[in-house]
Amino acid sequence: MTTKHMHHSHILTPKKGKDVDMTQGNIVRHLIIFALPLLAGNVFQQMYNMVDTWVVGRYVSNEAYAAVGTNGPIINLLIGFFMGLSSGAGVVISQYYGAKRYEDVSRTVHTAITMTLILAVLFTGLGLFLTPYLLNFMNTPANVLPESTTYLRIIFSGIGGLMIYNIGSGILRAVGDSQRPFYFLVVCAVMNTILDLVFVLVFRMGVAGVALATIVSQAVSAVLVVITLLRTDECIKVRLKSLGIHFDMLKKIFRVGIPAAIQMAITSFSNIFVQSYINFFGDNCMSGWTTYAKVDQLLFLPMQSIALASTTFVGQNLGSNQVERAKKGVTRALLLAVSSTLILMVPVLIFAPQIVAFFNSKPEVVEYGSMLLRWMTPFYVLCCFNQIYSGALRGAGNSKAPMIIMLSSFVVFRQIYLFIMSRICNEILPIAMSYPAGWLLCSTLTLIYYHKVQLGKTRLVEDN
Repeated sequence: MTTKHMHHSHILTPKKGKDVDMTQGNIVRHLIIFALPLLAGNVFQQMYNMVDTWVVGRYVSNEAYAAVGTNGPIINLLIGFFMGLSSGAGVVISQYYGAKRYEDVSRTVHTAITMTLILAVLFTGLGLFLTPYLLNFMNTPANVLPESTTYLRIIFSGIGGLMIYNIGSGILRAVGDSQRPFYFLVVCAVMNTILDLVFVLVFRMGVAGVALATIVSQAVSAVLVVITLLRTDECIKVRLKSLGIHFDMLKKIFRVGIPAAIQMAITSFSNIFVQSYINFFGDNCMSGWTTYAKVDQLLFLPMQSIALASTTFVGQNLGSNQVERAKKGVTRALLLAVSSTLILMVPVLIFAPQIVAFFNSKPEVVEYGSMLLRWMTPFYVLCCFNQIYSGALRGAGNSKAPMIIMLSSFVVFRQIYLFIMSRICNEILPIAMSYPAGWLLCSTLTLIYYHKVQLGKTRLVEDN
């Protein structure tokens, strides 16, 4: 790959389009307007993941339900790494965009897309190769193993679509456009749902049908995002002849992206460990955990969407040297995250058994699932602190500290906790509480660190 220099005549300055300048105007309004499409998009993404598990739980078998539901940590091992890396590209683009340096925005965009295409090939091979080893490592019960293997092999064969969608929507979000990525997700979710029902109910394809529905619909969302970037008139326009690696930009993407990538991949790997403790209790417990995990993802969404909004907000405001405004944005984001999480918790605590039964009505599964939901849900407020402050620090170009804090809490501390707890009393609840314990530690450390470090001190964009 050679570094390509682009002619000035190529670069388009932004017209008033879909992108949003967050360096002026009402802070809360910016955060909410930016976070809402993200939230809605993520809800749709979770919905179509839920449809997968619902179809399998209702129409295939308990083993298949456990298989589809407990493979998340293995898929997230690679996807999490990539998401971290693409967040690096987003931060660099949002800071250059805030500084109105549109040529640099364009060079970063082309570098990020080229990097994604190379990694897509690499990750497909890696995923297919690692599948049997990771399932074995996760203590997958023999009756669940064949279904798990089929599911993962198909998902990894089509993982490129998901990666291309993620980097493309990350580029759009970095310039404040969180609407179009949302529309593409809606298309993807609707399509996935229809294909699920057709492949499973009509063609009786079982787990393979669910996996196939997922990769086909992800490929469509990737195509939509690529067409958008090729046809836009903004500074993020992609030109095929300009694709290539600009190594100065790649270095900046890596500076923010690699720590976030390592953090996400290692956390997922640590979750494979946690899953192996859960799998020890058999397929009913695995199925109860599957349902808890689905609700867990929904509870996380508001705070994660607001955290992403704060990353772009801080990135753009530091890019234009408005440190105080960036800090104000973080405080507002925290209040938004805590209040939305509290509102969501109430129905989960009240209707836990009904929620579990909706996915899988086997009495043992309902019992495990409701117990997990009622014990774990109140602790989600803790996560708001580590999510928002880490998002803000990343927007400031500092992703090393959040990485170290999260790895210490979610990996090192959690593994020590699990090791000791499984020796003292090997029951499901104390094992599951390794999550809230890790959240408490992580939020405490992030809070202390955030208040010690000055946001304005870390900027990636050098002044001209």
